[in-house]
Formats: sequence, structure tokens, C-alpha cells
Amino acid sequence: MSHFSTIKVQIKNGEILHQVLQELGYQVECNTQVRGYEGDTTNAEYVIKQNNGYDLGFRRHGENYELVADFWGARINQREFVNKVTQKYAHKTLMTTVKSEGFNVEAEEVMEDGTVRVVVARWV
Repeated sequence: MSHFSTIKVQIKNGEILHQVLQELGYQVECNTQVRGYEGDTTNAEYVIKQNNGYDLGFRRHGENYELVADFWGARINQREFVNKVTQKYAHKTLMTTVKSEGFNVEAEEVMEDGTVRVVVARWV
């Protein structure tokens, strides 16, 4: 019986996801198996191997990615992990779009609640 669960995340770009996971300090393996309870495995495009044998994986599901893991064994705070990854992903996606659309970052600050405020401008 599989113990894997999935969490849908608003992530579409796998390349940016991979960069974000690495920037957050995770060792990421691509296109490999996520390990879970009693040797169960499932496939994912991006996998964070953990020393306890319970990995975290991101796999494409339709247009978005989903996080897949045996969360009981992974022993992570799911909400904290997902929030950290999705916030950094959103920021990196914004910065990529800003540059590709010809905007410049005028100011950037992290608010008390952790929200990132970015001011951009473009000469026309």
C-alpha cells in the first residue's frame, strides 16, 4: 500500500523550480525516484533526497507541478516548506518576467510579515 500523498502547487516552470530548490540549499536530482515507506517509490522530475530515506519530489501534473512525498516519514513542516518554495518561485518568476519585458527593478524590500515588495519601472 502506497503512503505517498500529493500537494498541488502553483508552479508551472520546471527550470525555475529547479533553480529555486538549489538556491534554497537543497541537493536536487532530476528524473528519479522518490523513496517512501518500506521501499515504496514513485517517479518525479525533481527530487530532494533526504538522509532518512523519505524524499520530496515535484512532478508535472497537467500544466502545474505537484509535491509528492510520504509526509509521515519525510518529517517536514509541509506548509512551511511549500510556502518557502512557492514564495521564492513567485519572486524568481517575477524577476525573469521583469527583465524579459524591459523593466528595471527600482526598489525591493522584505516587509515585517515576510511579503516582498518590488517596484519596477520602464522608460517608454
